[in-house]
Amino acid sequence: MLPLRLLSTARRVLPSTRSLSSKGPLTSLSVDDDEVATLTMQRLPVNSLNLDLLQELDKALDEVAKNKAKGLIITSASPTVFSAGLDITEMHKPEMERLTAFWTTLQGFWLKLFGAPFPTAAAVNGHAPAGGCLIAMSCEYRAMVGGKFGIGLNETALGIVAPRWFMDTMCNVIPTREAELALTTGRMFSVEEAHKVGLIDDIAKDKADAIEKCKEFIERFDSIPPMARSLTKQKFRQSALQGLIKTREADLAEFKQFCLQPQIQKAIGMYIQMLKQKK
Repeated sequence: MLPLRLLSTARRVLPSTRSLSSKGPLTSLSVDDDEVATLTMQRLPVNSLNLDLLQELDKALDEVAKNKAKGLIITSASPTVFSAGLDITEMHKPEMERLTAFWTTLQGFWLKLFGAPFPTAAAVNGHAPAGGCLIAMSCEYRAMVGGKFGIGLNETALGIVAPRWFMDTMCNVIPTREAELALTTGRMFSVEEAHKVGLIDDIAKDKADAIEKCKEFIERFDSIPPMARSLTKQKFRQSALQGLIKTREADLAEFKQFCLQPQIQKAIGMYIQMLKQKK
């Protein structure tokens, strides 16, 4: 019989995974022999977070919890983009019922991810602006592939004020002063800058290395009682979670009011036309 250390090494060389039932066209969810789940965003080319992708991501978190996975890794099927953030077309000339569903689904997904009882990690294998950065920061650990990629909450540079819970998420990861400067300037960090400030935890050689680092992080908790770990995490994050829970309706109303401003609709329309011309 091989020693446990060699068995573990062999398992990583020849990984075995099985799909979970929430697999959809925009995401893929699998779990390996060590009961670590991997959720892959695959709304190519840039994983823009529209209502459909958010609904699949939300459902996947329920599936991970139901199957009692050891932990969750979130990554992307794109070789250059983790997620480009919210799909701006959801906010252009919106149908109110869908706009409401879009924002409430984002709120619900964040509450589940940020407050997840199981360990979470992001294998950031490309650019992660705005909502992409939010997803990564909501996890407990981030390994980002080195290269000319950027990560950050850049809403201010686009004339948008990030919601309070976006801010709280960043303040949970980096010092408040650094977060304030980053948000007020709409800063996008390079991989090296993000690592230096603590926005990411490790720099990986490639996607496989990022996933492996994420798995090693999750395995740190193998000898820790799960309930004690979960309750400790949630106590740290309770203030931010309660902040959104208590103001969820007001946050929705503020988002809808912002979207419906004529000057915002005009700006969104011009931006969409610019993107179409680039294709």
